[in-house]
Amino acid sequence: MPRFIYISIFQAVIGALLLVIFYPSQKISAANNPPTFYKDVLPILQTHCQRCHRPGEVAPMPLVTYEETKPWAPAIAAAVQSRMMPPWFADPNTGHFADDPSLTAAQIEILTAWSKAGASSGDPKDAPPAPHWTKGWNIAHPDYIVQMPKAVSIPASGDVEYTYEIVPTHFTQDRWVQMSELRPTGPQYVHHAVVYIRPPNSDWLRHAPMGKPFTASDLPDPVERAQAHETTSDLLLVYAPGSSPDQWPEGMAKFIPAGSDLVFQMHYTTNGTAGSDQTSIGLVFAKQLPKQRVITLQLNDHALIIPPNTDNFRVEVQGTLPNDATLLSFFPHMHLRGKAFEYDIVHDDGTIQPLLRVNHYHFHWQLSYKLAQPRFLKAGTKLRAVAWYDNSRNNPHNPDPDAMVTWGDQTYNEMMVGFFDVAVPANMDKWKFFVRKPTPQEKQ
Repeated sequence: MPRFIYISIFQAVIGALLLVIFYPSQKISAANNPPTFYKDVLPILQTHCQRCHRPGEVAPMPLVTYEETKPWAPAIAAAVQSRMMPPWFADPNTGHFADDPSLTAAQIEILTAWSKAGASSGDPKDAPPAPHWTKGWNIAHPDYIVQMPKAVSIPASGDVEYTYEIVPTHFTQDRWVQMSELRPTGPQYVHHAVVYIRPPNSDWLRHAPMGKPFTASDLPDPVERAQAHETTSDLLLVYAPGSSPDQWPEGMAKFIPAGSDLVFQMHYTTNGTAGSDQTSIGLVFAKQLPKQRVITLQLNDHALIIPPNTDNFRVEVQGTLPNDATLLSFFPHMHLRGKAFEYDIVHDDGTIQPLLRVNHYHFHWQLSYKLAQPRFLKAGTKLRAVAWYDNSRNNPHNPDPDAMVTWGDQTYNEMMVGFFDVAVPANMDKWKFFVRKPTPQEKQ
């Protein structure tokens, strides 16, 4: 469990309790017939909370049984009234998203009234059926699990260079992956992770060791050291605190060619206690040959320079789709100075059509945002990503407001990456996708 997630949840709970003390709860609309746990509260918890609030998952306390939940009733009421929980940062006026866990006003009122009335249990016979959770996973039970062969030792303090571990899949046939989830054994150390698909014809890191951890500094070839951070290989999965597993709609999947390797790129951070990590990724294969292939693209600015003592510093990147694609989801990534993030379509007349607005970016909850309805985009569509940063003393997470901040791997540096997933024809890989077709006018 990432230490900063624990801290974030703990802060939210403490804040919720303070709200209970200093601010009265909403008026109970059902004073004569107060909500009960089994009939009214449990269905909300199952749908909106238990993905994290169950044993073995990210939240520090499970909210599965009445006995587990009752002591937290005041904190739950205050947290949902302030909308600290469930965590969700998309502007409700921009776009609709399938993974939005937000509560309705009626659900917030139920949880508030239940707490105010004494958090009664009610009749256990009113309980809805328990949801099915796969033990140890938030996806269906994996068809195949790839684990880093050797654990990575992490020191108690200091910076840790990006750590790589290359693992052969031993696939003798092409595989289509419909679901994937990354599970660290030492999540308190994992700042983020990227798992790349290295096809058998790729030269990337070909002289690097197999099956054991290494960093770019360990590589004797200076060219290969420089290439460690630069690859055209497709991403299988990106993981960061709060991010969701990948679960693609029927008929869509990611592609792993036969004979491929998986390259785990791990960014570890220290927390005062030495430890280790041996991350795994679980894969669920598509049951039928999909019609569309999912690829992960990104808009980023490696040359960003954020002046010291500056709030609301704006960075913009634009790109044009070379071929038709179906837009599926977004995953914005920044570090501790990140403040807000936005994805837009830029029309030819200069007008802007927002797709996602994250008005309050939260480094400790880096969420993915999956469109409720995938959106078809024609070749030539111009997309832009805009990021805002707070490098001032008003930012309580700012490591050093007097520093000039540039791109870098560590959290005291910054990044600006707008990941987004698109679906393309199944026979089109990333290389083919970036081959722009000539327009009718260009053919003449």
